[in-house]
Amino acid sequence: MKVCTLVIINDGERVLLGLKKRGFGEGKWNGFGGKVEAGETIEDAAARELKEEAGIIPIDLRKVALFEFLFDDDTEDTRVHFFCASSFTGEPQETEEMRPRWFLHDEIPFNDMWVDNEHWFPHFLTGKFFHGTFLFKDTSTLIDHKINVIAND
Repeated sequence: MKVCTLVIINDGERVLLGLKKRGFGEGKWNGFGGKVEAGETIEDAAARELKEEAGIIPIDLRKVALFEFLFDDDTEDTRVHFFCASSFTGEPQETEEMRPRWFLHDEIPFNDMWVDNEHWFPHFLTGKFFHGTFLFKDTSTLIDHKINVIAND
């Protein structure tokens, strides 16, 4: 199982998402993240990916969820450690991979995101720690999902 990270900046009114410009998920809005490299902690990987993809460094990075994405095709199953931060240094900037943009909480572009986002995003916005399992037919059709809320923040 591949191990990845995901980071979303949430300032309490808005979230910072990135439009994926290439590769897996191209054309979709998502958080920032990617694979954990050998010898790297999960937290270090999350911070590195945020810097590489949006040009910012999180100040108050905290883990908010654990996801498992399971696929019925040749796509490798993935465990994603999901983090958020409310503050950071630097200014969000477009990179070769992502174009960052702020969205108000009531304007999140679910129609242009992975289909699973609409199921877990409300838990994220209320500050709950949760675990989500998502089963996909191919890489885009959600067959089943389960979300367990672990604790409130």
